[in-house]
Amino acid sequence: MSLDFRNINILWSSIIVETLAKLKVENAVISPGSRSTPLTIAFAENKQFKTIPILDERSASFFALGMAKKNKKPTVLVCTSGTAGANFYPAIIEAKYSHIPLIILTADRPPELRNCHAGQAINQTKLYSDYPNWQTELSLPSTDIEQLFYLRQTIIYAWEKSCTFTSGVVHLNIPFREPLAPINDHKFTRENQKLIEQKLFKDFPVTLSDNSYQIDNFNSYFEIWSQFKQGIIIAGVDAPDNNQLYCQAIALLSQQLNFPVLAEALSPVRNYGHLNDNIVTNYDAIVRNSEYAVQLKPEIVILIGKYPTSKILKNYLKKHKIKTYILANNQDNIDALHSNSIHLRIRCENMIKLSIQDKFNNQSNYLHKWLEIDKKFNNNLQINIQENSEIFEGKVSWILSQYLPQKTPIFIANSMSVRYAEYFWQKNDRKLQIYFSRGANGIDGTLSTALGIAQENQPTILLTGDLALLHDTNGFLINQYLQGSLIIILINNNGGGIFEMLPIAKYQPLYEDYFATPQSIDFTNLSKTYNIDYKAIDNWQQLQDLLVNLPTQGIHLWEIKTNRKIDSLWLKNTLNQT
Repeated sequence: MSLDFRNINILWSSIIVETLAKLKVENAVISPGSRSTPLTIAFAENKQFKTIPILDERSASFFALGMAKKNKKPTVLVCTSGTAGANFYPAIIEAKYSHIPLIILTADRPPELRNCHAGQAINQTKLYSDYPNWQTELSLPSTDIEQLFYLRQTIIYAWEKSCTFTSGVVHLNIPFREPLAPINDHKFTRENQKLIEQKLFKDFPVTLSDNSYQIDNFNSYFEIWSQFKQGIIIAGVDAPDNNQLYCQAIALLSQQLNFPVLAEALSPVRNYGHLNDNIVTNYDAIVRNSEYAVQLKPEIVILIGKYPTSKILKNYLKKHKIKTYILANNQDNIDALHSNSIHLRIRCENMIKLSIQDKFNNQSNYLHKWLEIDKKFNNNLQINIQENSEIFEGKVSWILSQYLPQKTPIFIANSMSVRYAEYFWQKNDRKLQIYFSRGANGIDGTLSTALGIAQENQPTILLTGDLALLHDTNGFLINQYLQGSLIIILINNNGGGIFEMLPIAKYQPLYEDYFATPQSIDFTNLSKTYNIDYKAIDNWQQLQDLLVNLPTQGIHLWEIKTNRKIDSLWLKNTLNQT
């Protein structure tokens, strides 16, 4: 460890970076600018940090978000003053609602250059409203030892607020006076330098918090649940730290209670099918059937994570106001249905460690009914999909769930990509790693987030539609820094396919221009612009063959052209007739 004493700004910045390094933060994404020069130099010259320069702040922020999703630890974002930091806003909103740890460092003008029309000076205090877990503005840099202690402790607290208990965003606004470059204009004796380093970092005061909630006497809840003959477990939208342990815990709960597990495609459960015989995947189609909806009405719901994407299932549960126990490892209210709910603040994986009684004597045939009906629906679905050799969007998720290599990371974009996955992603034993951005459910930053997940990872898949990809084409500029590979499976239906499912689709010609918004982009030419490898997929065998041996470096774009109107009609008919 060696602090940089060339000038007051560089020293201040190097203490920030060294403190974060002591806290095991490893990644920093930096966008260019003048006022942030001291921070940029401190991060770039610290050997414990991996730093990546990204031109577009919005792309940078979503790339950082993707890295934090994958690594389960904070990523640092650095930008200059002015509107640069405003471009972080969409990613910050997503990070808040997805509980992704980000540490935002925005450089700023000093107080005397604010509110006087100095260049690149805006009001940056509380720039992100109430979205950060915590935010503050640092004092101007100082060499006073008490101020250096203040700086160190503030950075430690910011780190803690980003990643313990409820993970999320912290924002530090950092004003600098000139000089910003590492000009050697401050004199410290070698003795003073050693004294400062020893005082600040010899006895580094970090208290690690247990980032999980516990509840006493969990067996009492099992006893309550065991009194019900007709209960369901919903494995909802969730991103656990340990997928296998998480799926084992849900399987144990299901086996103990004889309850079916309705597994959302964004839950790990479908990809660890060998651990659980009680998984139901066709619940959306099942509850569309009025007869089955009545037969299978549950008396109790155990929801793990957030509710699934399926609007049909949510409306079904909302209609009946069923008593619901929600297991979540954060302090959020995640009952979007405003049901009769009780939140249990516990990490699902921790159920494995708890003392659970012998299997309850629940001999109801309710579980058997769910599994038999799900099997029937699934058999019909297999016939419908297998017999259809035409290119249609729904079959892509069906193929990916069965042909992707073991443990492949895949980021599933919002809108129709995530919905087709919920309908058609098959139960499998492939331990696929599912990533998503279902905090705010937007399409912004799709490509950059996927690139962050792919960074220093095994070959990674992005499943996306054309509009979500086009919304973030500046993410392609990250290609030169990518260490690993991202394979983009692009469903190009020339517009917003999700709107075909809504009543507005009937209102032509307004609908096509203002909602579907077709862009008519030639992705062959777009790929050439960014030096991206391109392939057109025109049959299912070609896709299956490509999935066997995924490329290991660079960005690859595999385009599948579909017809959104035909696909929408096919989807409606299939879900209503299965």
